[in-house]
Amino acid sequence: MAQALSHKPAVSRGLMLGTVLVIAGTLALASLGHRAPLDPAAAGARPVAERDLRFADRADGAIVVTDARSGRVVVTLPPGSEGFVRGAMRGLVRERNRESLGMQAPFHLAAWPDGRLTLEDTATGLFMELHAFGKTNAEAFLRLLSTEE
Repeated sequence: MAQALSHKPAVSRGLMLGTVLVIAGTLALASLGHRAPLDPAAAGARPVAERDLRFADRADGAIVVTDARSGRVVVTLPPGSEGFVRGAMRGLVRERNRESLGMQAPFHLAAWPDGRLTLEDTATGLFMELHAFGKTNAEAFLRLLSTEE
């Protein structure tokens, strides 16, 4: 005698419904996120503080940060210090190198009324929301708005 095959689904109806709801919710949240402008300036906000900066490596491993407008040294980061600043800048410079862009164009650092801190590469248009990396990391860049050697 042949055994009857069961046509019961391997996954319960409740699990399927839950999965569909999670996917739909994720898509809804993602579409809402795209409606909010990443760049506060695009929403009409004006920065409370801003500065155009240039970063240059020294032979000893230090990084010299200068104000792009005045040419004054903002700060010299000693070798091995400020890991987040170094890492963020390394990524932005890598993209400039990939696109064969030089280091002449400044990086624009801005603090916004809502507490956000942004860094824009004016050469590539890449934009970083620094607060997304945590308060301590954002503060490493925030100091560059007011520091001057």
